[in-house]
Amino acid sequence: MDWPDDIVAIVLAVVFGAAIGLEREISGKAAGLRTNVLICLGAAVFTIISKRMGITATASTTRIAAQIVTGVGFLGAGAILQDRGGIHGLTTAATIWLVASIGMASGAGFYTLAVISTFVAIVVLLGFGQLEKPLQRYGRKHKRTTPTEEQD
Repeated sequence: MDWPDDIVAIVLAVVFGAAIGLEREISGKAAGLRTNVLICLGAAVFTIISKRMGITATASTTRIAAQIVTGVGFLGAGAILQDRGGIHGLTTAATIWLVASIGMASGAGFYTLAVISTFVAIVVLLGFGQLEKPLQRYGRKHKRTTPTEEQD
């Protein structure tokens, strides 16, 4: 057993999940701090398990990783809502999916990949969110309407 590496992987998964979750929490999103930490931690633990099982078993170590992607995709799909105002929760779903991949990177020992991905995710969530506001105003100003939409 390589407990020191596993502990580093788990701690980093918690830190990285918290960094992204904090932004989501401050933004008032449903999947906030605790959710993102738990998703990242869970993905890291499953990846560590997969690595350990691969040492002693003949089965492919990628099977658990593939199931993480599928399972988290299902979890993210639950965050997407559609109503008359449009579709909501896509960024939350994408964040859930990304946080799981960061947890997998941490669990696999790819710490540099996990650090860079976390940094880029925070830049995108914080910085691009500011860019979206003027783009949305521009889009609404230039949106084409149908005759039925004009009556509403």
